[in-house]
Amino acid sequence: MRKIKILVVLLLILMVIVGAVYLFYVRGIAIVPHLEVPKEVKHGGKTFVYEWRIKKDMPTPRTEVTAAVLSGKIFVIGGFDGFGRTSNAVEVYDPSTDRWSKGTVLPEGRHHAFAATANGKLYVIGGFSGSFDSHGDVFEYDEAKKSWSRKKPMPTSRGAAAGGQISGKIYVVGGVGKRGLTSILEAYDVYSNSWTRKKHAPTKREHLAATPMNGLLFVAGGRNKSLSKNLNVLEVYDPVSDNWTKGSSLPTARGGVAGASFNDLFVVVGGERPTSTYKEVEGYDPLEEKWVRLPDLPTPRHGLSAVVVNNSLYVIGGGKNPGLSVSGSNEVLVIK
Repeated sequence: MRKIKILVVLLLILMVIVGAVYLFYVRGIAIVPHLEVPKEVKHGGKTFVYEWRIKKDMPTPRTEVTAAVLSGKIFVIGGFDGFGRTSNAVEVYDPSTDRWSKGTVLPEGRHHAFAATANGKLYVIGGFSGSFDSHGDVFEYDEAKKSWSRKKPMPTSRGAAAGGQISGKIYVVGGVGKRGLTSILEAYDVYSNSWTRKKHAPTKREHLAATPMNGLLFVAGGRNKSLSKNLNVLEVYDPVSDNWTKGSSLPTARGGVAGASFNDLFVVVGGERPTSTYKEVEGYDPLEEKWVRLPDLPTPRHGLSAVVVNNSLYVIGGGKNPGLSVSGSNEVLVIK
């Protein structure tokens, strides 16, 4: 009887420890947003005042999500949940009402996928399932039908890639596939449902940031398969010449980042290293060919998504701690 009581006590202690780890590390409940005062930033020959604001949390805390804007709403897709399970969740945020709703779930769960919109449709490309099994699947979402359909798969199956849509073509670069780290660039034509191999990027990397801007694809940050091997490289792809050029290095080397085109800047946000996540928000001005420091992210995190709606930068989801941690954080950078 005494042994049973001891086992029960030990089991309860273990449950308390596991619960504490989940709440404090996985959910990061002790990490609360820190809002800086509005900050003046000069770029492009003008002075802007930037300010972060807190919005309603995403209902399902997730990390390694992807997101895209369709019909003025933000679709946050897939990722990991707080128990490390691959998610097929789609949750839709309406910036005009600060409200969330459930979307049509993905046909299959994916984490580390890439999403973009083109020709009035939303596309989810690649990503991993389960224990990092890479895929090249392309899912197209039709808002009118509220349904997903499969399109021609990406030739190179991979996850943790990045890219963007330029003139009806969705470019996907980098990531990790069945043959390891890659610098492959492939373009999906949404009109012909076909893929084309383009010139490889100079640098192999994954967990990188990318965004289309001024008809070019800007790619920065990422890492070489390790939290301790973060990169600061900026490379720019020109679809017309099918050529890459090198830009000024990202001031803060980091992977697990998100990127978006915001107020004529290529903005890189978040990321992780072995011991912590990044609060740095840095924007590249292609005209002046230099980076500027924007106000810090209120909740530092990695595995997040960044999208722009109505000239406001929304940063959603991601983990507050390195590795498996999740949040529903929803923060927006505005110009006052």
